[in-house]
Amino acid sequence: MTTLHQLYDARVTEGRLTRDDAQQAALPAFERIRAELAQTPETPQRRGFFRKKPELPKIRGLYLWGGVGRGKSMLMDLFVDSLDVPVRRVHFHAFMQEMQSELHRLRSKGIEDPVKPMAKQVSDAVRVLAFDEMQITDIADAMLVGRLFEQLFEAGTVVVTTSNRLPDDLYKDGLNRQLFLPFIAMIKDRLEVRELASERDHRQDRLRGARTYFTPVDAAARSEIDRLWAELTHGDEEELTLTIRGRKLTLPRYKNGMARVSFYDLCGQMLGPGDYLAIADALRLLVLENVPRLGRSNFNEAKRFVTLIDALYEAKVKLIVSAKDVPESLYIEGTGAFEFERTASRLNEMQAAEWGEEL
Repeated sequence: MTTLHQLYDARVTEGRLTRDDAQQAALPAFERIRAELAQTPETPQRRGFFRKKPELPKIRGLYLWGGVGRGKSMLMDLFVDSLDVPVRRVHFHAFMQEMQSELHRLRSKGIEDPVKPMAKQVSDAVRVLAFDEMQITDIADAMLVGRLFEQLFEAGTVVVTTSNRLPDDLYKDGLNRQLFLPFIAMIKDRLEVRELASERDHRQDRLRGARTYFTPVDAAARSEIDRLWAELTHGDEEELTLTIRGRKLTLPRYKNGMARVSFYDLCGQMLGPGDYLAIADALRLLVLENVPRLGRSNFNEAKRFVTLIDALYEAKVKLIVSAKDVPESLYIEGTGAFEFERTASRLNEMQAAEWGEEL
């Protein structure tokens, strides 16, 4: 069986990765889980009517934390791609929104305690849950996650997750945080906690020195954004669907905390502050293309754009933009032009090479 070290070395040789000692030091933790999964006997396809499903061995998962751009998601992808068991790779925020929707659906059917059937549905479908960017900011998630994960662990589901935070910093300063502390203890008990302590931010390395604001919107701008996107995602992308208050919002081009959308994808729809906060919470980098000049003719779109930029700015999301004009000239007439000066200032500030590096 090809080891993860061999797969990593192959990608370095192909030029897809830059060798990093901290990344290599984390590989044995993933390799341990892969080896234990390979030793698990397969479940028979046919069982007698009264025969119980065999209990799966409890395999200790992994909680890999560290700064943005250190390669956590890349290592997760390497691990997931190497598995021969049912696995689901999902952004943690999207998974929790899905669970909240299912919780509401089951309760509406009169099921008083839906957590157990929810967990069974997940554990029956997959052997491994691979989460990207575990973080808890919502009290509803904080109250649900402990009971849900306790059921998943008991069913033998293996959890591997990345995070920008130590377990002790999850839901920090959150409402009723004392009720959340048992989940932190569970994480430390059921998952190996390891820091990816690389000194390099590989994502920033790829962007350092690169333009992040393109005007005018022409073939040269599109070509350069295509090049940056391909370099950041290695040509691999997927959909990310967020469930916000029962509504689904899909970002069709997504990879490892990065999304690429057009202005009209986000500002031409009837979205509000809650939607933009959820997007900012789910992303670390956004490529926003084809921002038009703004004014009386597209006032509603302009208002949404201001709200979007505010959400991205407060969350320190890295931003790559293509627009009809420079920030100061995007909105020069009509109601709101004066207020747009703050948005223009933020767009300029977000072009700085070090923007978002502190995350």
